[in-house]
Amino acid sequence: MTAPIIPGCEPWSSVGGPHGVLVLHGFTGNPQSMRPLAEAVAAAGFTVEMPLLPGHGTSVEDLVPTRWEDWSGAAEAAYRALVGRCDKVVVTGLSMGGTLTCWLAEHHPEIAGIAVVNPLIDPPTAEFRDGVRGLLDAGTEVIDGIGSDIAMEGASEAAYQGTPLAAVLSLFEGVDEVFAKLGDIKCPTLVLSSREDHVVAIESGDVLERSVGGPSERVFLERSYHVATLDWDAPLIEERVVGFAGEVLGGPGHAAS
Repeated sequence: MTAPIIPGCEPWSSVGGPHGVLVLHGFTGNPQSMRPLAEAVAAAGFTVEMPLLPGHGTSVEDLVPTRWEDWSGAAEAAYRALVGRCDKVVVTGLSMGGTLTCWLAEHHPEIAGIAVVNPLIDPPTAEFRDGVRGLLDAGTEVIDGIGSDIAMEGASEAAYQGTPLAAVLSLFEGVDEVFAKLGDIKCPTLVLSSREDHVVAIESGDVLERSVGGPSERVFLERSYHVATLDWDAPLIEERVVGFAGEVLGGPGHAAS
């Protein structure tokens, strides 16, 4: 880590009942983008864990050397920590956090349900990847940032101003891995998709909805862009995720007396 954590971007957790919710942020983002959702889930009585994924929330230089194995490893560790103190767990994530959510569900059939917001699921084309590799070969390591794609005026995401290209290619390899095993997801799946998203095409949600091996539900977000958790539809997302968690977990449960 080359820089301290940006204020407001810290990992966050809350102790509630014996049922838990793991919350995962996106690529170049951090827990700030998911904090309102995490707090809403906690207010409903669930135990919540929201990690800061490796390379994020400090300086873009910290993200340059990190790879899919780092982010998925951190998601796995956070899940294991949460399930170690909870009876049942739901996982929710935004963008790459949604990719990681699906990855966890493919590896852990005991997960009670997943709720993803604008997840990256549909693998990018070979031509697009070749373009990224071409930039890298030409000596460009970081391009302009993809953060803060928000329709609401005045709202902003505390994401990096740059996007590391080698890390992006590693993320795409993770997407390939997740895409290949979507049928292994047997738990209930809630997909929340912005109609207009300038970062992840809506087709990713289409692919996920039709490919999971268990029941799925789709909710379209009519007023928000990619970072919908900070946008006009944030209250709807919070309501639907809290309701979904309560349904598949049977409520937050009750803390031991």
